[in-house]
Amino acid sequence: MKLTQELIVKPGKAAKLKHRNPDDTPGFRDKSEAEETLEKNIKRLANLQFRLYAEQKRAVLVVLQGIDAAGKDGTIRHVMSGLNPQSCRVTAFKTPSAEERAHHFLWRIDKAVPTRGEIGIFNRSHYEDVLVVRVHNLAPKSVWSERFEQINAFEKLLTDNGVTIVKFFLMITKDEQKRRLESRLQDPDKNWKFTPSDLAERKWWGDYLKAFEDALTKCSTPWAPWYVIPANKKWFRNLAVSQILVETLGKMDPRFPKPAFDPAKLVVK
Repeated sequence: MKLTQELIVKPGKAAKLKHRNPDDTPGFRDKSEAEETLEKNIKRLANLQFRLYAEQKRAVLVVLQGIDAAGKDGTIRHVMSGLNPQSCRVTAFKTPSAEERAHHFLWRIDKAVPTRGEIGIFNRSHYEDVLVVRVHNLAPKSVWSERFEQINAFEKLLTDNGVTIVKFFLMITKDEQKRRLESRLQDPDKNWKFTPSDLAERKWWGDYLKAFEDALTKCSTPWAPWYVIPANKKWFRNLAVSQILVETLGKMDPRFPKPAFDPAKLVVK
């Protein structure tokens, strides 16, 4: 099974989100089957991360984007559960601070890029500057439209310097978002995850989808591809993200470095 080919936005092709079904579960029939594969993938990711950390030559950057309640936090909690925090860093990008607004939009992103041996995870990312900024008219089109090429150039610079970038758009329906937001209101343990602004943002649903589609179309490149993850079913979302990460790191094939000495000639007394 190659979910990388099934779910990728092919570089140079339109994302065509209306032709993608958030309820799809390609290759899997039910939750139990997927959870068994997910468990294997989590163990495989832990092994690949260990080798990547030991190798100390390359890094991996995972970008998670999606409309409110799409499951970015849940993906991190489930898929990355087996990773060693020593070499895994999660960065959540909120509304820019005064200091961040005083710099170019990629300044705060560049500071959070993983170092060699690390897996970095972005919960939201530099793409907010062609999404929220566009939908809410926080910058003129003449400004945000130039950012697509700037993002592509920035990501090319990272990949040329040993950072493998994997970008996931978690796609849900408006009805599914409604169910998830309602559950946050009804469950006292989830109230903290809800803000009144979530309801206001729902009014911009169509504008956000258009903005996402443009970003995915213009910024899915051979060096930093986008994957559209059907995310209505959380079990498939977790499985798909884990599978693509396993395939990506497996292709990288990180290796344990050879020692600069002969272990057979040393004795621990």
